[in-house]
Order: sequence, then structure tokens, then C-alpha cells
Amino acid sequence: MESSQKTSTGLKVGLGILLVLFLGTAFYASKLYTDKKETESSLISEKQQVMNDLSNMAKEYDAAIAETESKNEDLIDARGRIQGLMDSLKVSQNSVNSLWRYKKKYSALQEEMDVLLKENDRLKGENELLATSLDSTQVQLAERTVFTDSLLMQNTELADVVEDAAALQTVGLKGFGVIERSSGKQIPTERARRSDKIKICFTVAKNKLTEAGDKELYVQVIDPQNNVLGSNDQIQFEDQVLNYSLISRFNYENRNLNICEYINVMEDTKFEEGNYRINVFNDKELISSSEFILE
Repeated sequence: MESSQKTSTGLKVGLGILLVLFLGTAFYASKLYTDKKETESSLISEKQQVMNDLSNMAKEYDAAIAETESKNEDLIDARGRIQGLMDSLKVSQNSVNSLWRYKKKYSALQEEMDVLLKENDRLKGENELLATSLDSTQVQLAERTVFTDSLLMQNTELADVVEDAAALQTVGLKGFGVIERSSGKQIPTERARRSDKIKICFTVAKNKLTEAGDKELYVQVIDPQNNVLGSNDQIQFEDQVLNYSLISRFNYENRNLNICEYINVMEDTKFEEGNYRINVFNDKELISSSEFILE
């Protein structure tokens, strides 16, 4: 009887120990599971934080690259390394060692970014200073060009004025009929039928700006029927053709020079009655004009 009681007591003690061990094991397992979940949650949160930090870093590089006018290979390469690290982090295991490695790489990239962006700001400042200097130089060049163009225009205008001022001019242009005696004596007349010649006289005016030497002017005499008298030859001046009666050639010595020229009546004809017009040309430029009447 006593032996049976001892056995029952031993069983109870053993069952109690087993129950304590079971409860302890269950509690420990539950604690491990809870710690694992908390660790995983913390790792996921820290991983997302690292991902956010890398994304912000990438945005800073994008802004710096966009602000840089010239292509900066260092910034582009660093931006590519960040993107590669982000892609690798997305598929990485949620472990302490793995996250530690990424945090270490992030810190290295952060230090590199600080150096690169500081250097980029320095280069950007130099470029802005250079651009300002270039703008100032361009303004000065533009002002110099305007001044030069203005000076060239003034010189051209002055040259034109001098050229115009140096051109030969005639004054006192007149024409009339003459009767020529066998002795050579000439008698002015206003009678068309009695005129043997038309006499054209003018004075080449004194002009110190005109170069002395042999000169020539074209004289055009037009009768009442609008015919060009005399030789009625032609000369071409670029796009202009001039019909002239005669060429008056003379030696000019920068002083007033009186000149008379003649138009002979055509054989077996007489001069027409009516209004006659005389034009004198210096090359293609009309320099004097006059009219007279033969009755």
C-alpha cells in the first residue's frame, strides 16, 4: 500500500516537471517568434528608410545635372551608381548584415555627393562669371560694330559728297543759230532757214576738287521733231543708253573754261523751225540744260 502511494506521488511530480518544461518551452518559442517579427518589421522599416534616402539623393543629382549646361560625367556616373544600389536593395534579404552593408554604401555615396555637388556649384559659379564676362564682351563688340558701321557709313557718305563735289559743272549754257561767211565770220541769227550751224556755248566752272587733265562732256541737241542732231551716236552706261550729238573734249586746269561747239546743218536740208533743247552730260549725269528757238 505504501509502495503504491510512493509511485503515484512520483508520477505526479514527473508530470508537473514536464508541464513546467512544456510551458517554459512554449513561452520561449512564443518569445522567439515575437522577437523575430519585431526584428523583421524593424529591418523592413530601416530598409525603406535607406531606400528613401537613396531616392532623395538621386533627386538631388537629377536637379544638379539639369542645372548644368554642359554634360557632367561625374554627376551622371554617381547618379547611375545610386540607381544600381536602389535596384539591388529592392531584391536584397531582410537581414542585419545585408542592411548594414547598404547603409555603409549609402554613407560612402553621401560623402561622394557632398564633394561632387560642391565642385559642381564651384564650376557653375565660374560658368556664370564667364557668361557675364562674355555678355559684356558681346555688348562691347556690338557697340564697336555699330560704331564701325556708322563710321563706314559716314565715310561712304563723305566719299559720295566729295565725289559729287569734284564732278565737273557747267554754267551759262546757251544755243543759237549762226550764219557763217566765207571769211569765217559768224553772225548770230534766230532764223532757222538762214542758220548754217547751231552754236552751243557754256563755261566749265572752276573747281579745286576736280583733278586737272583731259576731260570730256557729252552734248545732246534735240530738234523740234525730237530728233538728236549731230552724230547721234550712242554710249552705254550700265543700264542706261545715251544718244549724243557730239563729245566736247578739253584740257581742264581747275579754272573757268569757256567752250563753244557746233552742230552743222545736214546737206541739202535746213534746220527746222521751233523749240530746240540742249543737254550736257558728265558721263551719264545731266549737269546742265537749256532751250532756244529758231523761227
